[in-house]
Parts: sequence; structure tokens; C-alpha cells
Amino acid sequence: MIGEIGHRSIAEMAQRAREAARRLASASPAAKAQALRRAAARLHGDWDALEAANRHDLEAAEATGLSKAKLDRLRLTPRVRDDLVAGLLQVADMPDPVGEVEGLTLRPNGLQVGRMRVPLGVIGFIYESRPNATVEASALALKAGNAIVLRGGKEAFGSNQALVRLLQESLQQAGLPAEAVQLVPTTDRAAILELCHLGGLLDLLIPRGGKELIELVQREARMPVLAHAEGVNHLYVDDGAAVDKAVDIAVNGKAQRPSTCNALEKVLVHAAAAPEFLPRLEAAMAQAGVELRGCERTRELLPGVKAAGEEDWSAEYLDLILALKVVDSLEEALAHIARYGSRHTEAICTNDHAHAMRFLREVDASLVLVNASPRFNDGFQLGLGAEIGISTSKLHAYGVMGVRELTTTKWVALGDGQVRE
Repeated sequence: MIGEIGHRSIAEMAQRAREAARRLASASPAAKAQALRRAAARLHGDWDALEAANRHDLEAAEATGLSKAKLDRLRLTPRVRDDLVAGLLQVADMPDPVGEVEGLTLRPNGLQVGRMRVPLGVIGFIYESRPNATVEASALALKAGNAIVLRGGKEAFGSNQALVRLLQESLQQAGLPAEAVQLVPTTDRAAILELCHLGGLLDLLIPRGGKELIELVQREARMPVLAHAEGVNHLYVDDGAAVDKAVDIAVNGKAQRPSTCNALEKVLVHAAAAPEFLPRLEAAMAQAGVELRGCERTRELLPGVKAAGEEDWSAEYLDLILALKVVDSLEEALAHIARYGSRHTEAICTNDHAHAMRFLREVDASLVLVNASPRFNDGFQLGLGAEIGISTSKLHAYGVMGVRELTTTKWVALGDGQVRE
């Protein structure tokens, strides 16, 4: 464990976050939007200092042999900065959900009954080497009236410290409590367990990272957890699908950013489409540096492809590897996805409207797409400004979690002296 001092420090942080959350719950939409806009401006104004902190993290991580894919996730580039700025401004401009009353109805006794949207309270956010997640998670929590306690990965510690200072100063400039955004001051892994055990202080825990981290948090947490364990994502290429379109979707889904949870991991192709589609896919994936693994029927058409074993159908590679399987029908594709999918992201490429609608209805995943890349399972791409994570459970959120997913509702009743008989 991290010792009594460490435990007390993290518990005290959570207590300060609770006090900040009480103030945020009644903060004006204008003040919250102002804080977000100030943070967006500071990302540009303080960029040199942020870039220097990130460069130090990158050099240290590279010296430890961190993989190229993880270094890519750690790197803050001008494009990442611009995306963060756009996301902050988009969240700032969104309607504020806090205090919104839904479904107000009039009872026979004159009582008006409805539900008011309210913040969740204090959110614990545990994540790995993605410093941009520091900004995205904090922005969404703030907009929804929540305080957030962040525990980032050790590789991004310097970057996260610089970003949290920027966010805290932006909060103070808007008249809001700086303690609404706090970073756990240690990268000791035992701090994760400390957060998991603060059931009386944290209202929700959101882990975002590898399968081992997710399973640890789900096993140890003393409060609700929203998470996804893996992204075993499929593209089904239907009989009669446009081959050019299907190849483009597959390459984008696999090769654009293979280390992300919304990357494509498997392609299922109808037997009638396979003779034309698979050779075209093989050529395109070779250009992108992707290793293919296939079932026996795939290897009859593509003799140079490695054989796929049973373990390949459930693997989340997070790398330039793609498994291919030939199926005889939409029904077989649906059955395969139901058996091996992780309820994260599933896509179909088809020109058959009935097949598209059936795929949308029957596939159980947080995002189901027709004729589009699985890489769109992202809060910014879906119009939420950013995301704090993707939930593959159905209570209380399913899919990308934005501002509204970080609120809940309480019942409210408006009366004029009514008493129960």
C-alpha cells in the first residue's frame, strides 16, 4: 500500500472534491462555460510549457522501451491541441443539463411531478498514458456539475500536472473552486486501490485503459463503475456490398489508429463477396503494413495469409493485425458477433436496407454502424464535444459518455398544500 500518509492524502482530496461538487451543483451555466473557454484559450497561450512537459514525458517513456503505439497516445501534438480546443468550445456551447426538469405531469390532486437532472457528484477517473483524456474528462465533469479526481498513468505524469494546473487556474478565474479538478499526486499503482475503496466519498469510478486495469477496478471498487473491458470490433461485408467502400472502411478502421479501443479487429465477409473483396483487402492492408490472419476458407483465396486460431476470434490486438473469416449468411455473422464481440463497436457494409436494419436491431453493441468506420465511436465524432469513456454496460449509460451521461435524475414534486389521505 502507499502508506497512511498517502491514503489520508487521497481521502482528503476526495473530501475537498465533495465540497467543490456542492458548489458546482449550483454554479451558473455561464460560469462553467467561462471556465471551459478560458481553458481553451490557455491551451494555445501556454502551449510551449505544455509541449515541454510532454516532451520530458516522451523522452522518459521512450527510454523505458514504451511501445510505438503507446508513445503515440502519449504525444501532445498541435493537432491534438486543436482538437482539445475545439472540444472545449463545443462543450462550453452545449445546453447545460443541470436543473432541467423532464416529464412534468399533473396528478389528479393537483401535484406536479417530474424529474430534475442533477450532477452525479464526485467522479474518480483512472486512465493510462493519454494526457488529452485529462482535459476531456475534466471538461465533461465540469459541464455536468461534477468534481473529478484524476489518477493518470505514470508515463504522462508531467503532462497531466501541467494540464491540471491550467484547468484549476481557469476554474478560479471563472469564480469556481479549483478543487473541482484534482490529480492524485502519485503514480504508485496502489493509489488505484485507495480510490477504489473510497466508497463514501466517490460517487462513480470510471477506469479507461487496458483489460487488466479495468478488471482490477471492477473487482475492487466500493462504488458504481462504468467501463468497457475490450474492443473486439467487427465489420461484416454483406453479399452485394460495394467493394471499394468496404475496403476503405476496413483500412480506416484497422490502420488509422490501431491502438485505440474503437479500432477494427475482425472482418467477416459473405462467401459470395469474398472472391472479389478479399484480394482487394489483402493488397490494401499490405500497403498499410497490416498482418492478416484468416480462417481456412479465407486462406483458400489468400494462400499467403497466416492461419487464424480460436484465440484470434476473441483477441483485441490493438496492433496492425486483422483476423478474417468467411461466412455463409448474415445469420452466421450475427451469431459470430454475439459469441465473440465485446459489445463495443460493430459495423456492416451492405446495399441491402433490410439487412442493415436487421443488423442495427439485433447486434448488441454500444455503437452499431451501417456503411461507416468503427473509428466513429468517439465522443467528439458523435457530437458530444468529448468523451470520458465508453460504457459497454447498460446501467446507467451505454456507449460514449458525454455531459448528459454524467448526470442523473431525481424526482421533484410541486404542490400547493396537498396532504396524503
